[in-house]
Amino acid sequence: MEKFLTDFQVNKHASDEARRRWRSAVTIVRNPCRRFRMVADLDKRTEVENKRRRIQEKIRVVLYVQKAALHFMDAAGPLEYKLSEEVRNANFGIDPEDLASIVRGHDIKRLNLHGGAEGIARKVSVSLNEGVRSCNLATRQTTYGLNHFTEKAPRSFLMFVWEALQDLTLIILIICAVVSISVGIATEGWPKGMYDGLGIILSIFLVVLVAAISDYKQSLQFRDLDKEKKKIIVQVTRDGSRQKIPIYNLVVGDVVHLAIGDQVPADGVLISGYSLLVDESSLTGEVDPVSINEEHPFLSSGTKVRDGSGKMLVTGVGMRTEWGKLMETLSEDGDDETPLQVKLNGVATIIGKIGLSFAVLTFLVLTVRFLVEKALKNEFTHWSSSDALTLLDYFATAVTIIVVAVPEGLPLAVTLSLAFAMKKLMNDRALVRHLSACETMGSASCICTDKTGTLTTNHMVVERIWICNKVQDISGNESKSNYELEISERALSILLQAIFQNTSGEVVKEKEGKNSVVGTPTESALLEFGLLLGGDHDAQQGQFKILKVEPFSSDRKKMSVLVAFPESGVRAFCKGASEIVLKMCDNVVGHNGEPIVLTEELVKKTMHIINGFAHAALRTLCLAYKDLDANASADDIPDSGYTLIAVVGIKDPVRPGVKEAVRTCLAAGITVRMVTGDNINTAKAIAKECGILTHNDNAIEGPEFRKKSLDEMREIIPKIQVVARSSPSDKLTLVTHLRNMFGEVVAVTGDGTNDAPALHQSDIGLAMGIAGTEVAKESADVVIMDDNFSTIVNVAKWGRAVYINIQKFVQFQLTVNVVALVINFASACISGSVPLTAVQLLWVNMIMDTLGALALATEPPNDELMKRPPVAKGASFITKAMWRNIIGQSIYQLIVLGILNFDGKRLLRLTGSDATKVLDTMIFNSFVFCQVFNEINSRDIERINIFKGMFDSWIFLGVMVTTVAFQAIIVEFLGTFANTVPLSWQLWLLSIAIGSVSMVMGVILKCIPVESTLKPRHHDGYEALASGPHAA
Repeated sequence: MEKFLTDFQVNKHASDEARRRWRSAVTIVRNPCRRFRMVADLDKRTEVENKRRRIQEKIRVVLYVQKAALHFMDAAGPLEYKLSEEVRNANFGIDPEDLASIVRGHDIKRLNLHGGAEGIARKVSVSLNEGVRSCNLATRQTTYGLNHFTEKAPRSFLMFVWEALQDLTLIILIICAVVSISVGIATEGWPKGMYDGLGIILSIFLVVLVAAISDYKQSLQFRDLDKEKKKIIVQVTRDGSRQKIPIYNLVVGDVVHLAIGDQVPADGVLISGYSLLVDESSLTGEVDPVSINEEHPFLSSGTKVRDGSGKMLVTGVGMRTEWGKLMETLSEDGDDETPLQVKLNGVATIIGKIGLSFAVLTFLVLTVRFLVEKALKNEFTHWSSSDALTLLDYFATAVTIIVVAVPEGLPLAVTLSLAFAMKKLMNDRALVRHLSACETMGSASCICTDKTGTLTTNHMVVERIWICNKVQDISGNESKSNYELEISERALSILLQAIFQNTSGEVVKEKEGKNSVVGTPTESALLEFGLLLGGDHDAQQGQFKILKVEPFSSDRKKMSVLVAFPESGVRAFCKGASEIVLKMCDNVVGHNGEPIVLTEELVKKTMHIINGFAHAALRTLCLAYKDLDANASADDIPDSGYTLIAVVGIKDPVRPGVKEAVRTCLAAGITVRMVTGDNINTAKAIAKECGILTHNDNAIEGPEFRKKSLDEMREIIPKIQVVARSSPSDKLTLVTHLRNMFGEVVAVTGDGTNDAPALHQSDIGLAMGIAGTEVAKESADVVIMDDNFSTIVNVAKWGRAVYINIQKFVQFQLTVNVVALVINFASACISGSVPLTAVQLLWVNMIMDTLGALALATEPPNDELMKRPPVAKGASFITKAMWRNIIGQSIYQLIVLGILNFDGKRLLRLTGSDATKVLDTMIFNSFVFCQVFNEINSRDIERINIFKGMFDSWIFLGVMVTTVAFQAIIVEFLGTFANTVPLSWQLWLLSIAIGSVSMVMGVILKCIPVESTLKPRHHDGYEALASGPHAA
């Protein structure tokens, strides 16, 4: 079948042309509203993008006009503002719209007239040091608004009912039913004449209701997912302490802390900052980052921090920001369709064409036979209302065959399965941002993972320090309130300055009065170490004036700061990757704290210390300083001539369970590669502990890697297990080559702003929820909320479960399709009647469609899934094993049902006037039980033991019980509407026995080998794991 599906192939990076191609190839659709609900409308998306550009252009023009107008404004006197009664009663000194317009218009003159950030803070009754008081949050929200955007109202349940009713075949059947009731009452009277038509209407009502309930529940799951996606945590100062709050709780007056990769959560003005660069492209379309400083202090909601750090005062929230207005104007345009959805749309189209042909042929055969019989009886010119009802019944049956034959549920089953998987993954601390990622992760053959926080706990402590030519062990003393290093006072003073001055973290007082450290794990470890040595963070911060800061980035691998002494003089501090900072040093702090020349011998000794720390799996940092003249420029921080203060060894233990998770990946045919910015020896030590590194030669440093030619990369990449001292560009290069050279399906983890290109380029981008920046999260497909590698493995397991569950459902549905089509067509050709009526076929359609998807597409993953290789790119979705099961089960069911249809009366010894109805009911009952037992069979495509885990899946059991119970009700009590008669207990047992033989057939079929005996070899050299019944 794969050769017919060439138009039905997309991936993460598919073009709009490819997406339009498969849409145009879907020619047979019963209900486009329902089928394509979760598929992006490309025309609407183009329209939205054009609308976005127009709005961005409008914002940009307005800003330019306002900036130009400011040059011609008369600043002779302060502006007068009339305060509203509400604002005055709330004790605020500026109206919400006036305040918001200052930032929206980038009006620096009005800002200065209000007294700058300090003046605005006074007018919104807030201290820039203490922040907002929690007791008046409600007043602020009432006066200045909530930080929420106007969103489209969610669709009600009745909308889903209406959508399910848009099915063309169901509409035709409703018309047929109405005609049938009208003609039936006219000929047979009330109420007998309405039963056939009413039966169809009730069946349609049930089908629509079940479909609407299923779709509505999915929409609730996706709504929860959307809420989770929009959750952003921001750091603010409130009640005098630094704390984290959700973005929606932000109010005007909040003091927000910004760092690289953060999204600006509201409109505001800069309080203080260093080297702050903001990317405003999402708002204005401008590509070049904007520098935020005293001359240009305005920060707009929705923009991203490209570099630097700072604090801002919130002046506008929610719909009083340009971002809020932009979000209101632009509605959601849908998620991109997943590869499986597209492929199954193709399968549904092919089967639909076949089914449509069978339906037309069945109608033609029945009609021709009817006309021939009338001609043979010389009744061709005599027509009655019963003849019209017979033809109408034939037409209704043909339309119902189309309902069964066009497997509308195939692509919808993918959505159902993904919704279920994403809900479960959210509970397991993985937030799936794009539908396709959950599915693609099941095919991942390689994971390129960070070290810090993903493989390790990200809870760092300083364990060793080399200072004044001496290694001192800190481990075991962390719990003490004070610790004394064996160094001079001068050396200690310089060390504490380096720790407390050159930091992006903070030491804040908690409500209980205790010190609490806020910042990255590395910063926290150093600050806690400084406090352990008796340092005073506030005193240090107050003693020096910071002139310039170069924040740490994954490109620079160092952080530098320039500070001014209280009296005179300037000092630069630098810390970062050991090898980089060491090369910047000419001197080293001696025993008495005075700098001594860093000789070649001392450099070798220092490198030996660094490597010793690294071999002990410690993260190494060098701290250095340089004294400058008082006249030194405050714009440039030197890159050489430093004095080395210390080498610090920071412990970051491997997470519990990581080694087992890596082992699980390797058993599942997934190669794990560590890509880290750490020292190569630290990386090797951690990689060995995790079970990633098998040989020292399989590790390489980033600078060496990027020098390799394409041919050299083609040779070494399969062997690489660790890339140390890597930059984001190295990660991008590795990902690109793995995908393009070796056809790998690559998952990549990232947390920094510069990881965004690699996350986007990969097949599955995995951003860290705790350490990750908002920029990284926006570029990712999945957010790992707990930053844990084991969670990544869980995502892979669920991805495989989605794929295999859809395969199970397809196998089950195609079997029902084949049997229902062939038995009705063959019976029409041979006997001139069909054993399965319209009402019965609608019930069968519900069993195989909505209920079948619910039972098979929502099965939870099992450990066996991670003992088989990943699905290869381009692999056939409907495997040979599936075709074997479909054909084998179809042949069995057709033989049994065919025998019953053509010789059932004799075999079952049925006599009397109702013998035909009893036989038809028996065929219907046996057919349904064949599907029930085949549904159990479909729980595993290859293994014989189909009961494993079945009793843990309450959804599957619930569907089975519901199907059997409702089948009994239809047969025993609803015969008037469903054209059935009650069966004896012997015939019930026989129906169940006929169905249960499907399970015996399943065992026999699974013993028939169908797959190639040749094992595919992975490009890394290992053999793919065996699969099939022999591997069970």
